[in-house]
Amino acid sequence: MKKLYALILFLYSIPLFAQTTKIKTEISRKADSLQSQVVTWRRDFHEHPELSNHEFRTAAIVAKYLQSLGLEVKTGIATTGVIGILRGGKPGPVVALRSELDALPVTERTPVPFASKVKSTYNGQEVGVMHACGHDSHMAMLMAVAEILSSMKNELHGTVKFIFQPAEEGGPAGEMYGAEEMVKEGVLENPKVDVIFGMHIFSFIPVGTITSHPGGAMASVNDMKIVVKGKSSHGAAPWSGVDPIVISAQIINNLQTIVSRNINLTENPAVVSVGAINGGNRSNVIPETVEMLGTLRAFSPEDEKTLITRVKQIATKTAEAEGALAEVTIPYSIHYPVTYNNPALTTAMLPTLQQTAGAANVASGPALAVSEDFSFYSKKVPGLFIFLGGMPKGSDSKTVAVNHSADFYIDESSFPLGVKAMCNLTVDYMKMNSK
Repeated sequence: MKKLYALILFLYSIPLFAQTTKIKTEISRKADSLQSQVVTWRRDFHEHPELSNHEFRTAAIVAKYLQSLGLEVKTGIATTGVIGILRGGKPGPVVALRSELDALPVTERTPVPFASKVKSTYNGQEVGVMHACGHDSHMAMLMAVAEILSSMKNELHGTVKFIFQPAEEGGPAGEMYGAEEMVKEGVLENPKVDVIFGMHIFSFIPVGTITSHPGGAMASVNDMKIVVKGKSSHGAAPWSGVDPIVISAQIINNLQTIVSRNINLTENPAVVSVGAINGGNRSNVIPETVEMLGTLRAFSPEDEKTLITRVKQIATKTAEAEGALAEVTIPYSIHYPVTYNNPALTTAMLPTLQQTAGAANVASGPALAVSEDFSFYSKKVPGLFIFLGGMPKGSDSKTVAVNHSADFYIDESSFPLGVKAMCNLTVDYMKMNSK
């Protein structure tokens, strides 16, 4: 009886396997044929970057194209966000695929003909604007994914929700932005999303490869502001005041003990960095206040809480011991949770990635201390965030210009693999979870 049952299951799976193979062959063919179009899209976005919450031109291009594919399109979500809904011909789960729209306040130095020359204003300063993190590539690839999946909508077992979100990089303090606002405005509802996939291209990962990390894949981030208030005095008579500069130096040194003495580094890494310190304007005047800005990174909610608690304790108590006052604000303007890859989902989709890129080109990479607001989606629904290699062959990962730098460069030959990966993750997840 067991042998008969197994035979029935085998015979039943043959047409399903054949259909899936046919669909994936078509996905591969179309992804390769769309490469020149993806490059064109990417270069246009790259040459015309827009800062967070100001992606009006970019969003309009994306929305117009999704509409041309016959998708249900919604615009103006969380300021400039765009959603495209593709309803497949067969019942099944709702799969969300996400890309970002925004660029960074970075002046580009790459010697490419489509380099950005755009200028804008950020925090009251004139800045250059550059797609220095690969969001231009993400958008172009996801537009190709939308075209491919739309062409085979009748074969899809479920619904695809394409999410193009603004302001992943954040913005000035006080603004609402990015994935957090998208979630608040219901991007994961109507239809309700069952799973979400995201992808990020990195310049230090070899082209042609894909990595993922189960569990905490990217760190949480909290920025901090510490204001030390002392007593101003003449620089020649420091004993008549309370020097906030010396106290700030003590605080900075003491903060470095948090990671080495309060975090179990055999389980998770963590980072406490002070990136800016400002106080005083003359050599012979001890100022009244000093302001410090910094960042905290952790890979678990527990460690995140520890970092925040200890920073506040160390800053306030160090200042108090010297007769000063320290005011600590965490977060100051930005907070992203840990970007968490659902372990079961990561394991289930590994064969898809291996089949797409080749088993030798797929690895479980290390967790990264950089942060991503994809984390707000994966807090609500199971998520998988993969890393796509964009480093040209022959380059050295230790010396290549990294994301967020003025020299950031991506090998465009990586695009077909990214398109195929997102398409195949969608199709395979639908097949595995359709009723």
